[in-house]
Amino acid sequence: MGSHRRTAHSRQSGFDLGTRVTVLTVAAAGAVAALGAAPAGAAPQDKPADTKAEVDRLYEQAEQATESFNKADERADRLRKDLARTQDEVARGQERINRMRQALGMVAGAQYRTGGMDPSLVLMLSSDPEGYLDRAGTMDRISARQADDLAELQEAQRQSAQQRAEAQRQLAELDRSRKAVARHKHTVEKKLAKARRLLNSMTGPDRAAFERASRGGARPDLAGAGPASSSRAAAALAAAQSALGKPYVWGANGPSGFDCSGLTQWSYAQAGVGLPRTSQAQRYAGQQVSLSQARPGDLVTYRNDASHVGIYAGNGQVIHAPYPGAAVRYDPVGMMPVSSVTRP
Repeated sequence: MGSHRRTAHSRQSGFDLGTRVTVLTVAAAGAVAALGAAPAGAAPQDKPADTKAEVDRLYEQAEQATESFNKADERADRLRKDLARTQDEVARGQERINRMRQALGMVAGAQYRTGGMDPSLVLMLSSDPEGYLDRAGTMDRISARQADDLAELQEAQRQSAQQRAEAQRQLAELDRSRKAVARHKHTVEKKLAKARRLLNSMTGPDRAAFERASRGGARPDLAGAGPASSSRAAAALAAAQSALGKPYVWGANGPSGFDCSGLTQWSYAQAGVGLPRTSQAQRYAGQQVSLSQARPGDLVTYRNDASHVGIYAGNGQVIHAPYPGAAVRYDPVGMMPVSSVTRP
């Protein structure tokens, strides 16, 4: 995956950007926007707290699948680049083989035109016997060079065969990775669809309460939050603050929408620091410190599987992209179990 210090390019990853933006944004925004009649199979007797807990659980599962999607998508992207590089090497190798074959063919043709006569005999019958020894030495050198050229051709052919086999392996691996991306995409969409059905089953007041909770509160008091750990961390935090209010869009890493790890990756990219794509990988993209030592700009990952991540803003607050239907916002750092704090 490369060093996390490389600059990351902001993009929305996936194998069809237009389809994702059209379909997945609807899936994300619809979690709180498409609040029509209760669907068949809804359980109106459930308590609002139970329904909310189930929606939260589904969002958590969708986020876990989203991070798996991001990982598979990143792998597919890397494999596409590796395959293209290998195919270029195969093409260059074939060009080299063709040139070597052409050169050896010209020598063979010249020998054929002389009737295949032994080179030493040709020199002995020449009109310049005084130069025989010099010419014989030259011919020996030519013969040795031809042998070397032939050996080089054989080695080039062997390398080309290896490169072609590697390209086939990479192509098969890319196909498997694409299928994994599709599976994770399907899982996320199923979880979000079920969450929407549950939200649609809520009464008006309960839905309104859920929407209020999804919007988050006002900007917290960050006075006295302390300095960031570095100028890069300060720049990343400022970038995250500029994204406040942008929608959660799963699989997206800015600049118009984000999932959780997409926000942190994009924010640090604005500071010139390349982070890995997933929250699990970001967990190890720097020095780990205790929560009591957290400083503005540090990454805070959540749950045992590090399936959620945010940026510490100071005074016990983080900025993060929470879940579909909820915009980038501040929340208390202890909103869920903290897994680790990482200082890129």
